[in-house]
Amino acid sequence: CLLGQAEWLFFCLGVVKKLSNNTGRFANATLVRLNEFLSAGYKKGVRPVRDWRQSTTVAIDLMVYAILNVDEKNQVLTTYVWYRQQWIDEFLAWDPEEFDDVKQISIPTANIWVPDILINEFVDVGKSPEIPYVYVGHTGLVRNYKPIQVVTACSLNIYNFPYDVQKCSLTFQSWLHTTKDINITLMRTPEEVMNDKSVFMNQGEWELLHVLSTYKEFNISFFYRQVVIRRRPLFYTVNLLLPSVFLMVMDIVGFYLPPDSGERVSFKITLLLGYSVFLIIVSDTLPATAIGTPLIGVYFVVCMALLVISLTESVLIVRLVHKQDLQSRVPQWVKHLVLEKATVLLCIRNKKVCSILSQGSDLPREIAKEWLQVGYVLDVLLFRVYLLTVLAYSITLGTLWSVWQNV
Repeated sequence: CLLGQAEWLFFCLGVVKKLSNNTGRFANATLVRLNEFLSAGYKKGVRPVRDWRQSTTVAIDLMVYAILNVDEKNQVLTTYVWYRQQWIDEFLAWDPEEFDDVKQISIPTANIWVPDILINEFVDVGKSPEIPYVYVGHTGLVRNYKPIQVVTACSLNIYNFPYDVQKCSLTFQSWLHTTKDINITLMRTPEEVMNDKSVFMNQGEWELLHVLSTYKEFNISFFYRQVVIRRRPLFYTVNLLLPSVFLMVMDIVGFYLPPDSGERVSFKITLLLGYSVFLIIVSDTLPATAIGTPLIGVYFVVCMALLVISLTESVLIVRLVHKQDLQSRVPQWVKHLVLEKATVLLCIRNKKVCSILSQGSDLPREIAKEWLQVGYVLDVLLFRVYLLTVLAYSITLGTLWSVWQNV
């Protein structure tokens, strides 16, 4: 049929426009011709397979670049990763001989179909750079490589702080498609992924141990990526543990002050106040969660309790040997248990007891001499019990932390 005048005019304008585009500055641009060839009639909302029964295999890969933040209170892990995925798009294939032997081209991501693979543990949108392009090969292989900041929920166990090892899962799966549509696989073997630390920046608080990969398939295929990280404890050992150990050592040294003098009580009160200030300073450093307390927090509380016990023991001994307030004589059973049995058990020589008596020879009352002798023996007994308690406690904690550090 004959075309009308208006239809003929529009047809001529279209031909002229097409000829002008082909003969303009893009006339000999191979990439422009290839891009027009690939985009002609392309439907980005349709999964790119000719046979709808065939599933699209998407290969993924992950490399951890940095551990940015571990929020124990909110149970959130922030990592920076290099994420890669590739798949075959059957509608983006061409013959390189027809396009000056061009075998790959970069095209905008927004113009093609992209699988909806997400991380289930996402809790926030990270500050990731926008990469608007993907590489497409002449066989239809699409490579979508991009760095992303991953903010994910993670169950963090801080009981072993600062020698803790955290295991956080990243679950990759298609949000809507089943295995009939999208099948997820790995670009590399699990062994290669586990031992790959080539891009990891290991100068921060956390070090990357390995990345474990596990594939599971139900109605939906998904991959578990378990990022295993370990905290470097040197900072906390130097700034938290060592000052506490030094204060406890000074508390033990304070037992060598004379039991009948008030300097020991003043010295131990000063230590207790100093340790209280120390705990206030380090309280912001310790991780806090609603589900548990780190063992190092229990360690500090026990050390505070030991200082209180040490101060109480010193107060009791000073009260016992104080010569002005004692009226009655030492009971006979106390003499038998303390001055006879306890001295043999503690290997206290009689010369030391005699020296104590000789030091107190200028006292007005014989009663004060007896109580001073009893107080000296009890002081040695309580000191040795206290020392054994501190040593057993320190050895237990040191063993536990050594085991956790070498896990």
